[in-house]
Amino acid sequence: MGLFTRKRDTAAATATAVLDTDPALAALTGDYTIDAAHSSIGFTVRHAMVTNVKGSFLQHEGTLHLDGAAPSRSTAELDIRIDSVDTGIKDRDGHLLSGDFFDAERFPLMTFRSTAAERVGGDRYRITGDLTIKDVTRPLSIDLEFNGSATDVYGNERVGFEGGAEILRSDWGLTWNAALEAGGVMVSDKVKLTFDISAVKTAASQA
Repeated sequence: MGLFTRKRDTAAATATAVLDTDPALAALTGDYTIDAAHSSIGFTVRHAMVTNVKGSFLQHEGTLHLDGAAPSRSTAELDIRIDSVDTGIKDRDGHLLSGDFFDAERFPLMTFRSTAAERVGGDRYRITGDLTIKDVTRPLSIDLEFNGSATDVYGNERVGFEGGAEILRSDWGLTWNAALEAGGVMVSDKVKLTFDISAVKTAASQA
């Protein structure tokens, strides 16, 4: 996530070529806190084989370390409160919180801890890490696009990213389902995750 460096290919490049970093991007290097009020973490899942149900987690917190000189050293951590799930239908949210799905009383958090990061071209990045749901930890790669940076009206330096990933919920023990009379199942195994992140540079990094 953050991975702000650009390499120029020139005829004069040697075998030990040095990264040519854009000073504007390099200046973004530092530690950031995710601004939950201006970020969203959502999901989409197929319902009854014919339509999509969308939802989000309203409460989450996290940090980023962006390294402009060495993108692979950028990191991210994210904690998501399961009981903040919101699909717009209270009964459905209650079912998701039950033992059939997240079992939120026993497992109140979903977490992500990055293990690798890379720039894949242009403003596109990929961050790989460990996603933990219900005490099951499995690798997850998230493709992100860097949306830019800005200084807000309060003088905070901000960066933005958006992107997503796909998972099979059964890989994390979310296996509840119901068969349909016409064939197929009530809830698809595949879930699309979406991330729209605004993060604020910490005071120590801005100093």
